[in-house]
Amino acid sequence: MVARVWSLVRFLIKGSVAGGAVYLVYDQELLGPSDKNEAALRKAGEVFSQYVCDQTDLQIPKLPAPPKIYFPIRDSWNSGIITVISALISGPSKACEYSKEGWEYVKGCTK
Repeated sequence: MVARVWSLVRFLIKGSVAGGAVYLVYDQELLGPSDKNEAALRKAGEVFSQYVCDQTDLQIPKLPAPPKIYFPIRDSWNSGIITVISALISGPSKACEYSKEGWEYVKGCTK
């Protein structure tokens, strides 16, 4: 009897935590646009860091801003695709050419 009650209590606790997490995500609109997600994450970070500083008397230093790096991924992606496609297109003709050269080499060695 005690095992069943304990199992039921564990199930209810886990269900409450899961339900609370789903409610929090819905309430904070975390499944919406990215600007709302970023604002909610920033707010949670401020609350968490404030709580840590108050409870432990620990001063968390501010991190420097990341450097601005501009790398056009779209251009690199397109050039990679072009290279692969051109290799696939020229592959059969190159294979035929190399096999002819190999056959001529073998014929030359057997004479």
